[in-house]
Amino acid sequence: MTETPQPATPAPPRPFPAPPVDERRATIILVAMALSTFLFVTVESLPSGLLTLMAPDLDRSTSQIGLLVTGYALVVLTTTIPLAHWARAVPRRWVLSACAGLAAVSTLWAALASTYEQLLTARLVTAAAQALFWVAVVPATTGLFRPLVRGKVMARLAIGNSLAPVLGVPAGTWLGEHTSWRWTFAAVAALSLVVTLVVLVLFPTIRPSEGGANRAPHPSARRFGFQMVTTGLVLTGAFGVITFVTQYFIEVTGFAQADMPRLLLLQGAAGVLGTIVVGRFIDRRPVAVLLVALALLTAALVALWAFGERPVAAVAALAAFGFAFSAVPPALSHRVMLVAPRSTNMGVAVSSSMFNVGIAAGSGLGAVLVAVVDVRVVPLASAAVVLLALVVALAEERFSPPLPREH
Repeated sequence: MTETPQPATPAPPRPFPAPPVDERRATIILVAMALSTFLFVTVESLPSGLLTLMAPDLDRSTSQIGLLVTGYALVVLTTTIPLAHWARAVPRRWVLSACAGLAAVSTLWAALASTYEQLLTARLVTAAAQALFWVAVVPATTGLFRPLVRGKVMARLAIGNSLAPVLGVPAGTWLGEHTSWRWTFAAVAALSLVVTLVVLVLFPTIRPSEGGANRAPHPSARRFGFQMVTTGLVLTGAFGVITFVTQYFIEVTGFAQADMPRLLLLQGAAGVLGTIVVGRFIDRRPVAVLLVALALLTAALVALWAFGERPVAAVAALAAFGFAFSAVPPALSHRVMLVAPRSTNMGVAVSSSMFNVGIAAGSGLGAVLVAVVDVRVVPLASAAVVLLALVVALAEERFSPPLPREH
């Protein structure tokens, strides 16, 4: 008598590997990584705050000093994906410690540079280190924690980004004004060395393919494509305003140049608050967090355009803009970690490049509008672009299978 074959029992879902270190050790590493993101963003923008000190010391014009920021951004944009591919099999401990260590050495080199050419070269080396660091830091750090809190971890990492323009650049400018611009770069180099030592001592040596965050739990090329379009659009819209916010508040709202540091501090403080708030919801509501942030960002930009001539309303709109925009980078990064179709390292690399494309496009869009029309229209045009990003994000949800609420 032949037995009727029984249907095979489906294999249980593959569990996530346990975190490679205990939570206390992982938290110390997280703080060090947030400090490193703070230092990278700070050192990238420092020449803009130290223009008038660096130019006469190096016998160059302020516009040439400004090119130190432009060149830095171009290196990050062009080297991110190639460096991510080159280092794809290297344990993250060595990648992150090498990036932080190289940043320490090159920033010290910048502090000691006797010529503009030496300073420019040192800056480009730092930019290459940042490009690779940005690719590795999110998957490597989030992989040290349980999957259900990884969105919160990304939000905590983003605090370093938010604090850099609020605290890092002003503090570096203050130090440069009271000593020398070279001491500011030396201080950043010393802190980068501290990060290097923390990574070397505490970070586990595991290959990227063995890390718990190396592969997205819900890979989807369709969702990833939608998200890259959303990323490019929202960064374009936001940086149209970010680039020309000072001119807008002086020419339209009527503030003086001396008022701008306080206004930008308010915007940055609202951003830090937004980063903290989004960390409470991002793991449970990854879709809603992004959609709400884009809607609030659109509303803030429309309010800034509509009430730009009313100081109180304009300042409130600026704070709302800072709050909403701070939620966007961690929300987008978290989505990449959920749906990247290949390794999350390459997903983050592509996303980072789209961030920089959006930044460049936003600055260019704002410049064209200011030259051809008027700075008054910049917030409205930016709102239209961010609204388009919201439409694309909604289309992603309409034409893609839903993301599980637990991951």
